[in-house]
Amino acid sequence: MVKDIRMRPGHLALLPDSRFLLVSGRTFLDGPEGPWAPNAVVFSPSGAPEAEFCVGDDIPALVTEVHGGIWTAYGDEGIYGGHPESGAGLAGWNTRGRATWTPHGRLPDHPLEGCTAATENDKIWLVWYSGSSKGGTFLTRITPSTGDVVSYRSPVPGPDGFAVRGNRAVLTRRNHNKKSVELIRAELDGTTWAVTSRRRLRVNGRVVMRCGQGRDGSLWLRAGDTWLRIEA
Repeated sequence: MVKDIRMRPGHLALLPDSRFLLVSGRTFLDGPEGPWAPNAVVFSPSGAPEAEFCVGDDIPALVTEVHGGIWTAYGDEGIYGGHPESGAGLAGWNTRGRATWTPHGRLPDHPLEGCTAATENDKIWLVWYSGSSKGGTFLTRITPSTGDVVSYRSPVPGPDGFAVRGNRAVLTRRNHNKKSVELIRAELDGTTWAVTSRRRLRVNGRVVMRCGQGRDGSLWLRAGDTWLRIEA
């Protein structure tokens, strides 16, 4: 039983030591001059709130990693809405609410919208798209221990599910509120991800926004009240 939830959570993510994180996708200024209202709460294994803080505004994609880092990709209202970290499009946080990573000009374009996210061992993948003439959808791999950032063009536009294992990836595009998704497999050939297969996958529940979570080579896809595991 989880008590004292004073927000409408849009994301659930696991943290080390059996803790977990609930995050609302939106936040607002507490007053005309700020600060931004908390929209993230860390809970103990028993379900008691331990800490609350703000991790930015308009969050379509969020993932946590084994060391407790929180990684976020933002939507257009967050990017252009005045929140300092949301404005960069992507960000990393710790469980005290301090921003630990920003792109600092290391992306091929400026993000317009986050799509989905995944972990791969000690690496984080954030998927996003831009709206400029040179833009498109990108898969950005971040290695927190070294600060290395590499971005690839996505083999499909706007995926809402993504998981990666080495040079193989699986991506999904939902048929919103229907019992099917497009399932795409891809391989990395040097610097390019190329599609190797596509098929329509029937599932036993309706598929809605933010339904995919990529964890270490497995895509966990929520369809109705069922979780499906799809291996990359």
